Formats: sequence, structure tokens, C-alpha cells
Amino acid sequence: MLLNTLLLALRSIRRNLLRSFLTMLGIVIGVSAVITMVTLGNGATMAVQNQISGLGTNLLQVRPGQRMMGGGGGGAPAFKGVDADAIATQIGGIAAVAPEARSSATVVANGRNWATSVIGSTNAWLRTGNWKLADGRVFSDDELRAGAAVCLVGATVRRELFATRPVVGEQLRVKQISCEIVGLLASKGQGSFGNDQDDVVLVPLKTLQRRITGNTRVNTLLVSMTEGSDATRVKSGITQLLRERRKLAEGDEDNFNVLDTKQLAEALSGTTKVMTMLLGAVAGVSLLVGGIGIMNIMLVSVTERTREIGLRLAIGALEREVLLQFLIEAVVLSSLGGLIGIVLATGASLVLAQVMEVPYLFNLWVNLLSFAFSAGIGVVFGYFPARRAARLDPIEALRHE
Repeated sequence: MLLNTLLLALRSIRRNLLRSFLTMLGIVIGVSAVITMVTLGNGATMAVQNQISGLGTNLLQVRPGQRMMGGGGGGAPAFKGVDADAIATQIGGIAAVAPEARSSATVVANGRNWATSVIGSTNAWLRTGNWKLADGRVFSDDELRAGAAVCLVGATVRRELFATRPVVGEQLRVKQISCEIVGLLASKGQGSFGNDQDDVVLVPLKTLQRRITGNTRVNTLLVSMTEGSDATRVKSGITQLLRERRKLAEGDEDNFNVLDTKQLAEALSGTTKVMTMLLGAVAGVSLLVGGIGIMNIMLVSVTERTREIGLRLAIGALEREVLLQFLIEAVVLSSLGGLIGIVLATGASLVLAQVMEVPYLFNLWVNLLSFAFSAGIGVVFGYFPARRAARLDPIEALRHE
């Protein structure tokens, strides 16, 4: 009986293909929108996590000033290189500490020039930022102590000035000094805030201070913690040490801040997940609209087929058989819409993930849940028209014009 009812339902759908497709359209749009939004949201969350982790392993950023973002520290005194040495020797759970000073400069080489960011630091900077060398070597101890005219360049600087040529051993003019390129940094790509991480030139800290900026300011202390370290304890230790070194009284506010990039990653990921849920919920509303469309068309179908229903009831068809026929029609319509929506969502997600430069993460449960929900829409919104058809009076139905 069930097979015959299913065949009848499919035959009825096939008789009006265009109307059936338009009926399914709301479900198709709803399912594809929900899956696409959730898939892209998950990919964006993964991209944020990867970009933040690319800043460094278990990284703390210590900056002068009382605000976490922007402002350049206001009137707060800058750090010095010895502050990094003090943290490295006096605080437990530290893997590496790198003082970092920055300056913007136009670099010239091979008859070309390029505006970039020049960073002064030590070899620890590579460790704290998870940097690898694609070619060459790191700075020697003598070069760091003497502030030698040597540098490491990022992939973007290499591309803009040297194209694909080897750069180790070449000369690079940074403002008024000529540096020997001793190493090429491996590419890291776009950062978490849209910046190009490869657009950088790294020189020894003393080289930047003595020959480029002319001061001993250190803008940031990059602190990489050992695996399994208690970030709260390490931050507390750094805060106490720097308060003592900066001679802050007990009632004074900190004139520096300690940013945990792991917490930043969790905060940004949490925000992205919330936005994904909201977008998915908004897209899910179209599923309800599609369900209302199915109910409307099924009611029209019942009216059009009143005489057919009356004839079936008159020759002995049971009410539950008529109800099942119309219910199956509604479920088949919504289920087909769900399947088409899944196919469209997969294609759209693959394309948009490449456009947005986020990873494509196939989520089986979201696809299954969306399909189940679309089938459930057919049951919920198809039941009322099916019940109306099953309860028709055969005599009155046969008289219907």
C-alpha cells in the first residue's frame, strides 16, 4: 500500500513539474542558505584561529600604555632591551623573549624601491613569531652585539625588489645604510588583521636603534611561553616584574598592558561563531517561508482534485490512505528541495570559500540536519492539507465542479 501511495504521489508531482519546482524553491533557497552560511562561518572561524596562531606559539605581547589597541602607548615610557632580558631570566615558563622596535622605511635594491616595515629585534623574534627561514641564516651573536648592517627579508620584499632571484648575499639600502641580506623568511601570508606579514625587513635591534631611528625605544616585548605553562601565572609574574622595573607605586595603574593572543583568538572565534549562528537562523526563516508555500500549493491541489478524492473515497479508499498520499506528496516535495539545496550549497560554499580565502570545511551534521529539517517541514505543513483531503465527504466531493 505504501509503495502504491508513493507512486501516486510522484505521478501527481510529475503532472505539474513547473508548479512542483516553484513549490520546492523556498525549501531549496532555505537549505542552501543555511548550509552555505554555516559552512562559510566555520571556515572563517578556522581562518581566524590559524591567523592568530600564526602570530606565535603561546604568545604574550607586552606594550606600553594603558589601552589594549591603538594610541601608540600615549605618554607611557617605552621598554628597553634589558626588560626583555629580565623577563627571560626572572620569570618561569618562558620559552623566548624578543624586544621589538619598528620603523617605516623605503628600501632600495636592484634599481627598485619599496616602502615596507623595518623591524629591529633578536633571533628570538623568529621563535616567538613561528618564523622559518626559506634560505640563508640568522644573525650571529657578534652581529647582534655590534649592530651590524645585516638583514633578513620577507617574501613580499624579495618579490618586489628581486622577483625570483636568490637574495642571500645581495645588498639592500635601508634609508641611509646598506645592509647585506643574510636570510630570506619563509612566507606566512595575510595576518589576522588583513596585514601582509611578509612585507617586512628584520635587522638587529641595535642596528635599528643606532642607524635608523636614533633612539633606544622598544615598542613591544614578545613573550613566548613554554607548552603547558599557566598563562595567568606568567602574566602576573611579568606584570609584577615590570611594575618594579618601571618604579610604579602600589596605587599606580599599570602603564603597560599584556595581551594574550590565545585569548584574542578565542574572543574572535567566539564572535565569529555567534555571527554564524545568527546568519544561519536568519537563513532558516526562509525554510519556514518555503513550508508555508508548500502548504498553500497543497491546499490548491486538494481543491483542484476534489472530484478525484471523492471518487477514491467512494470506491473504498480509506481516509488514512488519502491522508498518506497527500502527506507523502508534501514530504517528497520538501525532501527533493532539501537535496537540491544541499547540492547548490556545496557548490556555492566551494566557490565562496576560494573568493573569501577561507578553508572549506564540510560539515556532515549540518547537511543531514538541514535535510531532516526540510523533510520535517513537509510533514508539518503538509499535514493540514492532507487531513482536509482525507475528511472530504465523498458525495459532496463528487458534486464539486
